[in-house]
Formats: sequence, structure tokens, C-alpha cells
Amino acid sequence: MILPSQKLILQMEQSEKDYMKDRMEAIQNRQGNPEGVEIAYFGNAMCLYSKTMPWPGFNTVKGLAAEDLEYLDPIMDFYARRERKVQFEIVPSKVDQQVLSELSKRGLYQSGFHVSTYCAPHDELMDIPDHVQLKEVEEEDFAVYAAIHCRGTGLPDSGIPHVAENNRVLWQRPGWKYYMAFVAGQPAAAGVMYTKEGISSLTFAATLPEYRGQGLHLYLLNARLNESARQSSELAVGQCAFLSQSHRNMERIGMKIGYVRTSWTAFS
Repeated sequence: MILPSQKLILQMEQSEKDYMKDRMEAIQNRQGNPEGVEIAYFGNAMCLYSKTMPWPGFNTVKGLAAEDLEYLDPIMDFYARRERKVQFEIVPSKVDQQVLSELSKRGLYQSGFHVSTYCAPHDELMDIPDHVQLKEVEEEDFAVYAAIHCRGTGLPDSGIPHVAENNRVLWQRPGWKYYMAFVAGQPAAAGVMYTKEGISSLTFAATLPEYRGQGLHLYLLNARLNESARQSSELAVGQCAFLSQSHRNMERIGMKIGYVRTSWTAFS
């Protein structure tokens, strides 16, 4: 049994930093860096930025610690010079009251919560109905994967080609695994995993609206935990919105809350 500890918190946070760093570097290395990706480091903090992808997940600060107080202004300047609103992801026990006070003084407010879950990987097989099939994504599948990604998260179809290219560059890149679920032969859901140094991160999942409520997210969780066990990972980590369907499925499959991180966002 894995019990909560400071070491566990650091491992979980590092796994999230690792997969986002690898993802952003792969996108950055596309010819001409078409998404305008930049990664900057200030102390323990990793600052992610994309010129063409304005969403918070691609423009955020991960890893800030109490000893990084001196870097707050340089970090905020990094985003101000790029005309992007700054967002800090704050992990419990990594910062102290002084850091939170200084964020508030600089015009940031606590804007959200996000759950990080964990468990030991396992190879228990889940019974899957005959009309549901799971498969690992191949290179030619990324247009279909991107359609699930966009339509399952509310992005417009105009983003499908961009999502396809930004994920195709991760195919066969060390550590990455992509899966899709089909219902009666029709693509319906997708899930992604990244493994590094014995820790597997369940980095993304989406289900098309018309196929929700059929257990597809749960089946994809199980498939990725099985793969994590096959790779002899010591830990599996996932992220989700608190009390979302994803959160409930993670609990059903044996994952527990490691911590709830907060987002701090600039007012303007």
C-alpha cells in the first residue's frame, strides 16, 4: 500500500512536470515551431508558453516552491512580455504563507482546484462488453484521435488538424502510449499515458458526448494501469477535476487523492 507522504507529493508533481515538458518540447521541435512554444525555468518553477495555444494548460507555471519567492516578478514578467495572463499551479506543502501572500499582492487570486490521484499499477483485467473494443493508436489513427480529443473537450473541429499534428509527434516517442475505445466499431473515446522512471501519468482522456455513460473512461483507465504494470512502474498518477466523472472513475478503479492543487490566476 502506498501512503501519502512528502516524497509521494514530489513524485506526483514531478511526473506531471515531466510529461508536460516532454509534450511541449516535442511540439516545439516541429519544423519552424508553428505553435510558438517556449519553456523557461526560474528556480524550481517551469514556465510553459504557447503563442497559438492560449489555453491555461499550455500557459502555466508548474513546480513553484517556497524558496522561489525571488522569482515571482521575473516569472510574471515572462508572461507579461508575451501578453499572456499568468497562472501558477500551487501544490500543497510546496509553498508557504509568504508565497501565497505575495501572489495576492501581485494581483493573483485562487481561481480553481485540480485533483491529483495515485495508486500502485495493477494488472487486474476488467470485463468489457463484446460491443466495446480497445486498441492502441497507430500513426494513421491520429486524425480520428484528434476528432475525439476536440469534440470530447468542446474544442471546435477547426482544431482537429492541429491536435492531430501536436500528438502525432509523440507517437513512438519514448514513454508515450495512446489508446482508443470503439463502440460497435465506431471511435468513441481516447486515453493517453506517459511513463518515465517508474511513474506512469494518465495524462489525458476524453469521450464523445454521445458515448458517455457506457464505462469507456473506466475501461481506458484499466488498460493504462495494466500497461503501467507490464512496464513495472511503481506508481500511477492521474489528474482530474474534483468530483468529476473522471474523479469518480479513478476512485472506482482504486486511485486515491494525493493532493488537491490550486490555480492562481492574474485578474488582468
